[in-house]
Amino acid sequence: MSQGWQDVAEKGASAGIALLVAVATGIGRRMARALLVPIAWWFVLLHADVRRASRDYLRRVLPGQVGVREVYRHVRTFAEVALDRIYLVRGEIRRFRMSSTGEELVEALSRGGRGGILLLAHLGSYDGLRAWSSTRGIRVSAIGDFRNARMFTAALRRMNPEVDVDLIQVEDDARFILSVAERVGQGGLVAVMGDRVAPGERRVECDFLGGRAAFPAGPYLIAATLGCPIYLVYGLYREPNRYELHCEPFAERVELPRGEREEGLARLAQRYATRLEQLCRQAPYNWFNFYDFWSVPR
Repeated sequence: MSQGWQDVAEKGASAGIALLVAVATGIGRRMARALLVPIAWWFVLLHADVRRASRDYLRRVLPGQVGVREVYRHVRTFAEVALDRIYLVRGEIRRFRMSSTGEELVEALSRGGRGGILLLAHLGSYDGLRAWSSTRGIRVSAIGDFRNARMFTAALRRMNPEVDVDLIQVEDDARFILSVAERVGQGGLVAVMGDRVAPGERRVECDFLGGRAAFPAGPYLIAATLGCPIYLVYGLYREPNRYELHCEPFAERVELPRGEREEGLARLAQRYATRLEQLCRQAPYNWFNFYDFWSVPR
């Protein structure tokens, strides 16, 4: 039986995460990056599910044969971005070269006191966006299920107790939508992932990288309910220390009339999937969904 993302637990022990945090904060980023080499190989060689998921995805975006070295590079890129979270959560943004495109869209929305949805993907770094926003006094909250990375999140929390302030945990009874409405109503920006379906969440099937895959309908339903715009935002990681942050208009207003709701959701989700496919081809090692994305149990 194929695994959904919520079934893929953290690979490794809390002691290993604590060691990485200690090295990152005590010795420095260069030494910590060197430590990631054996860690990434350990993941690749000992965890077949991670290896299979990475190879399946990379075969869809890379020309030629995909072998263990390509899978290793994919896993190592993910590990490097995870490492950088430590520094970004600590506010050490000067360690990195940050470039941004379309930032005026987010700034104008924030200055105008109008809230909105920032549509993300597991592509590059969300924390780069958060760090960049904080330097401009822009508050960005995030919706998600953070329970599958509880050990790493706990480690970040010990470094910065404020890490949870702008996190909105998705709950089965949908009460979280009240928190989202409150923040958007106050002119806040709320970020939500568009490429991972939560358990029990409404989904839409889309064409994506040569197959059919499930994408969540939630972001578009939320935007339609709140009457707010959606912007597509992503931060591509470029070795060794560069992040390219981008913001693009996606939908000024989402309207889903009765009788046309399914068609409307399908169009929005497919537009997102098509753009994500373009970005995955542009930066193939930046997409981090290490599970069977094209065979999610229904």
